[in-house]
Amino acid sequence: MEAGCQLIDTADAYALGLNEELVADALSPYGDGVLIATKAGQAGPGTRWVPLGRPDYLIQQAHVSRLRLKLEVIPLFQLHRVDPTVPLADQAGALKHLLDDGVVEAVGLSRVSVAQLEEFREIVPIASVQNKYSLSDRSDEDLLEHCEREGIAFLPWRPLELSETVAPTVQPIADRLGVTPSQVALAWLLQRSPVMLPIPGTASPTHLAENVAARDLTLDDEALAALS
Repeated sequence: MEAGCQLIDTADAYALGLNEELVADALSPYGDGVLIATKAGQAGPGTRWVPLGRPDYLIQQAHVSRLRLKLEVIPLFQLHRVDPTVPLADQAGALKHLLDDGVVEAVGLSRVSVAQLEEFREIVPIASVQNKYSLSDRSDEDLLEHCEREGIAFLPWRPLELSETVAPTVQPIADRLGVTPSQVALAWLLQRSPVMLPIPGTASPTHLAENVAARDLTLDDEALAALS
């Protein structure tokens, strides 16, 4: 927060809830301008993660997350994954119930298609979408463009991913500009769309400062052309 970050993204699945407790221990009571986002909708039986979108479970987890995060209202509550075994309308209905009851202030989705997004929006307002997107993975280009048209925030997860085919293009740009490849990746995302809000993770203050510095990096036309 001291570095200027205003969005903290977590989930009930991260360390089985301990990450939410860590966020609360570090930041509660929350100051003005701090937006806490969390997610629910998957369970981890054993060593694997599976979608779990039963309405009663989603509603329960929202209340549990609210307690862990020490919040009266969760600013942004996101469905971690759509459960294919539960009718989408039921999952959307649970999110609307939480919104109407004042448990959450806004609702988001993760790992969705354009069609699923629109099906959810028929039942509940959607403020954000969290899908995988980066220089190396632009498979959700149609979804990003749809979010732009509809004014929906797009929160790409794994935004720093650089594949073996993309890295050789990024490294010379980073060298020429005197920055790191990760900073180029983040700067490209920020210039790619006005609704883009990358959520890079880190466990290092040094790496955090590096990520935040990408906000002040403007890629020139030569770099943008190469990366496009």
